[in-house]
Amino acid sequence: MLGSIVLMGGLGVAIGAILVVASKAFYVYEDPKVVAITEAFPGANCGGCGQPGCSANAEAVVKGEADVNSCVAAGDDVAMAIAEIMGVAITDKEPEFADLGCYYSVAESDVNYTYSGITDCRAATMLSGGMKTCRIGCLGLGTCVTACMFDALKIGDSGLPEVDQEKCTGCGACERICPKGIIKLTSTTRRIMREYTLNDCVTPCQRACPTGIDIREYVRLIKLGEYKKSLEVIKERNPFPTVISRICPATCEMGCRRLLQDESVSINHLKRFVCDQDMDADERAIPYKAPSSGKKVAVIGGGVEGLSAAFFAARLGHDATVFESTASLGGILRQAISRKRLKMDILDWDIQGVEAIGVDIKTGMKAGTDFSIWELMEQGYDAVFTATGGWDSRLTRNEANEIPLFIPGTRLLIDLLRNETRESSIRGLGKRVALVGGEANAADTVELLKESGVETITLISRAPAGKLLNEETLSGLKAQGVTVLEHSGVTKLSGTREGLDAVECMDLSTREKEVLSVDTLILASGRMPELVFYPVMEDTSEESETDTRVLTGEWEAVELIKPPEENQEMGLLSEHDVISEYNSAVAAINGGRKAAAALHHVIYGIEFQDTANLVTRHSIIQDVDALEQVSVVPRNIILMNTDPNTDHLEAFEGYSTEVATHEAGRCLRCGLLCYERSKPEDS
Repeated sequence: MLGSIVLMGGLGVAIGAILVVASKAFYVYEDPKVVAITEAFPGANCGGCGQPGCSANAEAVVKGEADVNSCVAAGDDVAMAIAEIMGVAITDKEPEFADLGCYYSVAESDVNYTYSGITDCRAATMLSGGMKTCRIGCLGLGTCVTACMFDALKIGDSGLPEVDQEKCTGCGACERICPKGIIKLTSTTRRIMREYTLNDCVTPCQRACPTGIDIREYVRLIKLGEYKKSLEVIKERNPFPTVISRICPATCEMGCRRLLQDESVSINHLKRFVCDQDMDADERAIPYKAPSSGKKVAVIGGGVEGLSAAFFAARLGHDATVFESTASLGGILRQAISRKRLKMDILDWDIQGVEAIGVDIKTGMKAGTDFSIWELMEQGYDAVFTATGGWDSRLTRNEANEIPLFIPGTRLLIDLLRNETRESSIRGLGKRVALVGGEANAADTVELLKESGVETITLISRAPAGKLLNEETLSGLKAQGVTVLEHSGVTKLSGTREGLDAVECMDLSTREKEVLSVDTLILASGRMPELVFYPVMEDTSEESETDTRVLTGEWEAVELIKPPEENQEMGLLSEHDVISEYNSAVAAINGGRKAAAALHHVIYGIEFQDTANLVTRHSIIQDVDALEQVSVVPRNIILMNTDPNTDHLEAFEGYSTEVATHEAGRCLRCGLLCYERSKPEDS
């Protein structure tokens, strides 16, 4: 009996010891913050946050991948409790909601065949792409509706999903389940940052517009008499609509599908109509802007591109300031366009709209004289964009002989070779110089650099071997000690305070990068490059409880993202880069939007959008080459002001309300390949 008791006791002790060892060996650490946040959540596990459950969302909050107010099923009290756990403050969250990118339902479209399978869009897609002739059109079977957990989606009378923005939480469940990518989350930030892909239903006119305005929608709203809403759609991508409606080359009209039948819709004149309605009523339409980010950005240059960059940066939630060297804004538009074509009060009206969005303007502030890029960083600006214009702008300002020296260690070859500026431009070049482009003048440039005391010269050419430099010239350069990098481009600059230290080069064939130590960069272009500068920061969170990031004295500068064309586009002086001035103001506006997106990217360290699937001028896109059942409807023209005593009037008159409504009715409400056929009563 006693032996049994001892045996059982010993066995219990052994098992206990094993359990103790096992508990230590297999112990899983639980972050107390994750546990506390999980307990604070309502426990619905609805997935509305985009995570597979409350515990996963709690982990995302702790990692900084989700906001403290990311739970869509909880109220402000839960968000405040989670913020207290994390030791942070609650910031305003930009609203996101689902948006449908398709215009015609299955019932309104040509159908390839009848699908009789499971009522699910994913199943229909697997069977030869679904029902509709359009390869990316909405199938209308309502799978996104069943996926929505907040009753924010329904199939409307049109046969397409309709979104209730009041109920939509922006969880993205519909976006994740849609097999065609037709329904997507949208927000101010997403729309500004967005570049159109091959999977988007983008109309022909919208693809042809440099700014990518949703032309179909704003014309539709004009037809309905919703003029303010129409202008808000225009201002989504264009802060200068009143100006552009007077001077735009209207490439959108060249892409109008009505040209297959009669004449294009007068898109630009319709834009002028709603802009004039707004200006005449003195009721400025202000587009929505994201909540304040607490970040500061500076834009050097108060032309159309610079003002546009600041406008879009402000709408992204950043505090934007424009620094202009002259006393007035508008750049070359104010100096070089006929007053009959563009009155200055119209230019001023649109500029005032940029200020109304919250952009701060500082005139009479010349970069390189009154301030430097590094000084702006020291003043707390998180990023700086250079939009100073080109040689044309310098001529209009009577500054042809003034050498721009605001980008550290960067000069223009035109200043180096011109007799009027040569002596000044060769001062302070340092010992190491990189020359980008300028192959035709390479021999003369190298000789001049050698005479000025430069010891190390690198010629960086975008051309493949043997294309621009013949063997004799190449041998002569190498004999003088010049390093020649063919088929290469400069992708990044880096420096310390007011000086340039290095440039990053990419081999355009292999995509391999190397860093060159340089004192001066010389560009064979007529303008300083469009670059985004940002300071290199050091994290001092372990040393300080307040300011955790401090300036190191170093900075970097990157180029704007470029579209993926057939040629190799990376690096400065590519075919896409503007080397003098933009060919149109509307193209400069799009450059400003891209700059704002780049500023946003570098501030938050976000990867640039993958360019592999973006629409370019070489993209092969589904389209139509003929129209069926579309009645011929003549275009409404605008009349010239021919009275010689009306110098104060514009060259052309605008549309009346009646004419604008009729012209808007000519729009075919196109999609990728769909369009509205004429009704019998229209014939």
